[in-house]
Amino acid sequence: MAKAGDSIVEKAQALSDLELAVLICLVADQHCIITAEKDHLIRAQIELQDVASQTFGLSCAVLDCSSETTLDDFGSGMLVESPDQFDSEQGYVRTGSEIFSSSDTMRGSEKRSAKMKQPAFSSMDTKRLANIVIARNLSTASRAVQLHALELLRSKRIYTRTAVHAAPRPFLFIALNATGSARLTNHLNDRFFISHEHRGDDEPQTPEDVDSIESRAGDDTSIAPQTPQIRTEPTPTFSIDDITTLTTLTSTVTMTSELRAYLHNIIVFMRLHRAVAGGISALATRHFTQLAHVLAPLHGLSYITPSLVALAARKVYPHRIVITSPERERSMQWGSSLEAVKAVLEGVGEVDVVEEVLQSVEAPL
Repeated sequence: MAKAGDSIVEKAQALSDLELAVLICLVADQHCIITAEKDHLIRAQIELQDVASQTFGLSCAVLDCSSETTLDDFGSGMLVESPDQFDSEQGYVRTGSEIFSSSDTMRGSEKRSAKMKQPAFSSMDTKRLANIVIARNLSTASRAVQLHALELLRSKRIYTRTAVHAAPRPFLFIALNATGSARLTNHLNDRFFISHEHRGDDEPQTPEDVDSIESRAGDDTSIAPQTPQIRTEPTPTFSIDDITTLTTLTSTVTMTSELRAYLHNIIVFMRLHRAVAGGISALATRHFTQLAHVLAPLHGLSYITPSLVALAARKVYPHRIVITSPERERSMQWGSSLEAVKAVLEGVGEVDVVEEVLQSVEAPL
């Protein structure tokens, strides 16, 4: 491991669970699902906002989704003010989807009159997608909104009524859902790289937490003109260069043939598990392999170990696995008793399936 990566590894080992989840997704250029108890959801959101701004120095937007959320709400809610609306070095002023040189505006009344005749542009045209988007309660949104989110993850751009906004680099979309809430639509769910259950402290959220999030939301959605102020931003723990370094190190990670066989055996056992309905997608397999590679540099390694493969399985598969109903369990085709199958499947969850598979597959020495 290069010396440049050693200091990054030391910083990574001091991160919290949410910070580490965000870092992994930024390095892999993927997206994640974060779950938390309903009483801790707002607190988890505040913590994620702090992670975005303080740990990584990235812009952040928050969407509070519900069954009433419209496509317009979804599209406009993840936009933030563009810092390069005016570029003083190049002398350009961005107006809507057009870019005018400040020197061109001085060439005569014809230019000014032509500019005045142009239709007014929405303020959304001068905004951009935030680097990190937190969609709280995305699982409660309508199917149309979830399909819109799927298109964003697939094409890395969002369409509003007045503009098309391309995703910046880096870009991370976080679905923040309550534990035990409804599943996302199948294709959207499969697009998410990892899932993580955030276990906060036992204290319920306080009125101060609610006031804090409401004030932040008010600041983010305000469209009133504000006087520019010069303020000193704290130095983020992880810079873009650090993320790029980790991405480069990930591409150099090696995997032995024994480890590759171990990884694929886990996939096969997962697909054939009696409690799994619908199998395991090919995209999940690619994410599984990719996460194993991403985890190695974070542990100061240039190669993949069995423990990293097991850790990757615990993060990639739980949100994808669908537990079958007793009536559709595989052995019912061969005459098994329905009552016996119900007894076997009783209390079995997605995490139980992953752990059972990891215990069944022999890890290489």
